[in-house]
Amino acid sequence: MPGPEHFRALFDPDGVVVAGASTHPGKFGFVALHNILAAGYRGEVFATNRDGAEVLGRPTLRSLDEMPDGAADLVFVCTPARANPDLLRQAAAKGIRAAFIASAGYGEAGDEGRRAQDELVALAHELDLLIVGPNGQGVVSTPSSLCAQIVAPYPPAGGIGIASQSGNFVSSFMNLARASGIGVSRAVSAGNAAQVGVIDFLEHYADDPATTVALAYVEGITDGPDFARRLRAVAERLPVVILKGGASATGARAAASHTGSLATDDRVFEGLCRQAGATRATTVEDAFEAAATLASQPVPAGPRVAVVTTVGGWGVITADALAATTLELIALPADLTDTLDGLLPPRWSRNNPIDLAGGETKDTVPAVLEAVVAHPAVDAVVFLGMGIQSNQGRLEEAGPFYPDHGLERIAAFHERQDHRYTTFAAEVSERYGKPVLTATELAAADPHNAAVRGVRDSGRYCYPSADRAVLALEHAWKLARWRRARGLDPSF
Repeated sequence: MPGPEHFRALFDPDGVVVAGASTHPGKFGFVALHNILAAGYRGEVFATNRDGAEVLGRPTLRSLDEMPDGAADLVFVCTPARANPDLLRQAAAKGIRAAFIASAGYGEAGDEGRRAQDELVALAHELDLLIVGPNGQGVVSTPSSLCAQIVAPYPPAGGIGIASQSGNFVSSFMNLARASGIGVSRAVSAGNAAQVGVIDFLEHYADDPATTVALAYVEGITDGPDFARRLRAVAERLPVVILKGGASATGARAAASHTGSLATDDRVFEGLCRQAGATRATTVEDAFEAAATLASQPVPAGPRVAVVTTVGGWGVITADALAATTLELIALPADLTDTLDGLLPPRWSRNNPIDLAGGETKDTVPAVLEAVVAHPAVDAVVFLGMGIQSNQGRLEEAGPFYPDHGLERIAAFHERQDHRYTTFAAEVSERYGKPVLTATELAAADPHNAAVRGVRDSGRYCYPSADRAVLALEHAWKLARWRRARGLDPSF
């Protein structure tokens, strides 16, 4: 089986060659070369083209035989399936240790394709090569500025390591990374997983200093006990979030026609994840938000939650969401109530959710937030209502009266305050080692809102609703509880 040096060649290669580079901008061989160059990969980049034509203004080689020995250790394969055995032999002779095979026409193409795929794996073992795919989308590695894939996007750098049986979910997670600013370390689509699959990448991520959370999409597993044993070993070292396709009978049929996976009984898979300590997500958004939370927030020490909100309705909905979880909306301790009495107008809620009642001064929000986060009876905080004033400022800036009538000054003030409040939420969270989750629909409705920017600037995820913040927080709490029950450090 491939070892650490093979995975290093895949994710942090010293040089890359695109085999089958094309002059046509719609072909995979063109796009792969474009993406590697455009993302700023710092190693040597070569390309082969059977006619020796220039691609993107760069000379190409007619074959790998023309490449200097040891100049590259990763080959990105866009050539037809029938050409690949000879190509792999040439690659190995040049010192290449890893091959990402985007070519189709293998296991997904029927019996003949499966035979060709089996022969490819046997050849890879003979040549001491790691092969990923075939029929895969590509590999991304932000520590090496590597974007070797046949589609967009290229995400910001961060701690989430993605492994997927479907290339489209790699793109989905990386699109969410771009939108939120919560970045990615490594991302790979396993394609037909001929030699290595999702669990192999999760094991690599568990030893990868650049990766702090693993995020996986699977459609089926062939050896449940082996997968469970290896998943638990990974989960003891690294938070793992899993989204599974084929949960329903209809989805299982779709998975069988997509990747050929035989979907595991969903109840069995649920139990497998629970026992292994992996976080099971139910939607793309749920999966990414769980991973983003674990990548950017402290894990809660317990289930006790306080809700801080500038208006009442959002707090009520959040209380409903918390009631459906294992989290606890605590009764406010008397000493905390006394502290808040000194900070807020008499009409404040005097209950949890803590409704500030709209009477606060410019410094009230940080003062209340710090008092609540610091209190020993609080394990986590959901923070709501930010961005309202700068949203009004945006409307004023677009109107016919701006910048006169004091509008320029007040709009700028509200933007500063909203940005200050949400960056302070991250500061106080780090100071006390407790999660503080900021939620506002403006995260989706107006990502340029000052409050949303403040969350992003502080390296946190801005949840588009309180419900989703509560769901993400419960994932984190369940993980912390699982680890504590087994004598493991909840904070990793």
